[in-house]
Amino acid sequence: MAEVIDDLGIRERTIGVAPVGCAVFLYNYFNLDVTESPHGRAPAVATGIKRCLPDRVVFCYQGDGEITAIGTAEIIHAASRGENITVIYINNAVYGMTGGQMAPTTVLGQKASTCPYGRDPRNSGFPMRMVEVLNTLEAPAFLARVKLNSPKAVKQARRMIKKAFEAQLNEVGFSMVEVLSACPTGWRLSPVEACKWIDEEMESYYPIGVLRDKGV
Repeated sequence: MAEVIDDLGIRERTIGVAPVGCAVFLYNYFNLDVTESPHGRAPAVATGIKRCLPDRVVFCYQGDGEITAIGTAEIIHAASRGENITVIYINNAVYGMTGGQMAPTTVLGQKASTCPYGRDPRNSGFPMRMVEVLNTLEAPAFLARVKLNSPKAVKQARRMIKKAFEAQLNEVGFSMVEVLSACPTGWRLSPVEACKWIDEEMESYYPIGVLRDKGV
């Protein structure tokens, strides 16, 4: 993200929105303006900022437990309205910051601290594919899913994130990139095993690729 922002020369007019949750310390890692929002409400705050300051580049950085649970209404309606913001959505299939609990994105059979025998759809339903949900809406301009478990995958993620920001810069509309990211601690795996798990277990349910591209 930082490389893309510098490549595009937009740092001085970029504003990040970090919700109270896994992204709460975003302002420590980016040399740009960042505001905090209540948990799950980042798209609503970003909407307000962008409408008041339309010349700014506004992005949200959110986790899967947030977007697919407490913030479901905000992300769906911001996308449905076609708000000209960019959302970076980190999916590690658990609540990674608070103890590795099952999230709406936890895949079937995956063990977590609140489902030690594995997620059972009879009790917990099925994992939510939020990018596919947003792809049913008319307004979104760019929707993609990437992963971060190899140098090649990281380069591809960088390209997709750049396209998402370019969609906003060209005023095409709402853009979101879902990023499959490892959580070795929450998954109780080594870092190497976690990277393999993304390929072998996670990607089969969350396929990589571009779902929507209205052009930039």
